[in-house]
Amino acid sequence: MANQDKDLMESGAKVKLGTSDKIIRGFGYAFVTFYAICCIVPFLVIIGTSFASESVVRAEGVQIIPSEFSLEAYKMVTKSGGIWKSYLLTILMTALGTTVGLSIISMTGYALQRKDFSFRNGISFFIYFTSLFQAGLAPYYLLMTQTYHLTDNYLAVALPLLMSPWLIILMKNFVKAIPHEITESGKIDGAGDFKIFTSLILPMLKPALATIGLFLALSYWNEWYQSSLFLSSKVAVKPLQYTLYEIVNKNEALKNSVAGQYINLADIPQETVKMANAVLATGPIVLLYPFVQKYFISGITVGAVKG
Repeated sequence: MANQDKDLMESGAKVKLGTSDKIIRGFGYAFVTFYAICCIVPFLVIIGTSFASESVVRAEGVQIIPSEFSLEAYKMVTKSGGIWKSYLLTILMTALGTTVGLSIISMTGYALQRKDFSFRNGISFFIYFTSLFQAGLAPYYLLMTQTYHLTDNYLAVALPLLMSPWLIILMKNFVKAIPHEITESGKIDGAGDFKIFTSLILPMLKPALATIGLFLALSYWNEWYQSSLFLSSKVAVKPLQYTLYEIVNKNEALKNSVAGQYINLADIPQETVKMANAVLATGPIVLLYPFVQKYFISGITVGAVKG
């Protein structure tokens, strides 16, 4: 019966749904629509509030459609000009980090799935072990600053995000779905390991590359913690998220300072600045998702099913 339904679907014939099927499908559509609205409305609130005046937000609260339009929050965020340098730095770091990280993770996942690689189980264990146990913040900080001497160096931000045990395990599960006979056929034709990987394996990993690439890009784009640890005030340009974080902190410091007592707080956009920061931080990376959505969904499905 299932095979007949499948054949009808593949042939393009319309399948008549029963009453119970229509009810279940209707509930499914209603739930998905409700869930989508719950996800979209908060983002619309953030956008609307970022364009509202501070006095209106303090009096009336957050708004989807601002009753009093204002660009003061965006003017305050962008008035120094350093925000655009931070944007450029973050874009470059995200592009380079994602490219290099994908290369390392894809090659690592492929090597760990090669049946002719003798040490694959031992290396896989060490990678998995690091995802369960970590030394802690103090040894990590001393390693980066005293051993690697990466204080005030962008590599201190970029290197820890290049790869993670979870992403390697995810890539390994992707590669497991590719038959080993493809590698053996390449060897029979006289191709080397790198040629087999780039010509035969890599083209079959598009869903995996899109999925893991999106995770890497999000990690680099949203990074601020490493910057707070290893980049001091000596560094002129800092990643975007940390720059926005500093803007909010300076705003709060001005509010609580002695000078703030002589300034009308309604003239200092605080809540709207936070919303403007959220819009500036999430806007570009949100626009990236539609381009990889098809591969991302199929990639997550394959990576989750394969054990």
